[in-house]
Amino acid sequence: MRYNERELLSLARQPAEKAAEVLMRVPKKGSVLKKRLVKLVVNFLFYFRTDEAEPIGALLLEHCRITKEEENVFSISFMEEPERKYCFECASEEQCQEWVEALKRASYEFMRRSLIFYRNEIQKMTGKDPLEQFGISGEARFQLAA
Repeated sequence: MRYNERELLSLARQPAEKAAEVLMRVPKKGSVLKKRLVKLVVNFLFYFRTDEAEPIGALLLEHCRITKEEENVFSISFMEEPERKYCFECASEEQCQEWVEALKRASYEFMRRSLIFYRNEIQKMTGKDPLEQFGISGEARFQLAA
């Protein structure tokens, strides 16, 4: 994926939908759990050293699998490299579950599927396409499922 580093840093400074200090392990050989501040902004999960303002990395939450591994642990892996996992250990099972749910809802694909679902439901109830008023009813990516 191409990105503009300045724009990505600007995004990292935006208010977070969710943020917390957790233990994190990156998928490098010999990697150990380290305390990191993780911050969910739109569909990016930024991670920071706890004493620094600039992120040391970011995960784009598209084409990924969010998995609850153990009581307080979840992982993120990507479809193209499922064996490479980013692991996160939370302070509690409740915090872990909250992160899993938030991360699963953060992807563009989840939002797209939700839009299609609700568009279908509204059309069933009203007989009208709710996006028609915006002039985008013919747009293929939002077409109603057959």
